[in-house]
Amino acid sequence: MEDKHNIIARLEGVSKEYHLGDQRIVALEKTDLEVKMGELLLIIGPSGSGKTTLLSLLGCVIYPTTGNLWVEDKLIGKLNQRQLAQLRLNTIGFVFQSFNLLAPLTAEQNVRMPLQLKGMSNKDAQQKVDAALQLVGMENRRRNLPKELSGGQQQRIAIARALVSDPKLILCDEPTAALDKDSMQVVMNELRSLADKGMALCVVTHDPRLKPFAHRVVEVNNGIVTETNI
Repeated sequence: MEDKHNIIARLEGVSKEYHLGDQRIVALEKTDLEVKMGELLLIIGPSGSGKTTLLSLLGCVIYPTTGNLWVEDKLIGKLNQRQLAQLRLNTIGFVFQSFNLLAPLTAEQNVRMPLQLKGMSNKDAQQKVDAALQLVGMENRRRNLPKELSGGQQQRIAIARALVSDPKLILCDEPTAALDKDSMQVVMNELRSLADKGMALCVVTHDPRLKPFAHRVVEVNNGIVTETNI
């Protein structure tokens, strides 16, 4: 029997529907899925397939329409907005395709942002920022503004920002879509190494070239999630 403590997120019969007037749109059909610590789970599918909906559910950004979703043993449907915000801040890190770095801030200041939201002291925050930048090999770029960094470097700073608050689960939405092949390899090796060190990572993509970096792959088509062999 699998150790339930190894599971960071679990969906049981989870679906997501939207209503536009009389029209019902099913973004995600009923889904059973477990996300485990120490693995990179690749969620692959074409645009509009439901994969971003699945990621948004795991990120506690939206509630399920049906079924039960647990993240870190918390039943999401029972949490209010404040509790959801705390869960996102303390347990989940987000990495986006467009990097979402703040242009006027240096790389170091961008990485520090989640810790400021937590109210952490400057001394403790500096230690965490230094460690996160070191982990992604960007210590020598800490004073640079985003516009002074390549796309791959910006994405590695975005990963450092996601890492700095010690999340158990990192969610990546098309993290390599804006990158050239060499930068894609660097970023995916970075993400895979984080999973190998014990973190849980979910990476949404439409790009089959990312499959070799995954421990496990699920495909999403027309809102239906199926596990596939790598």
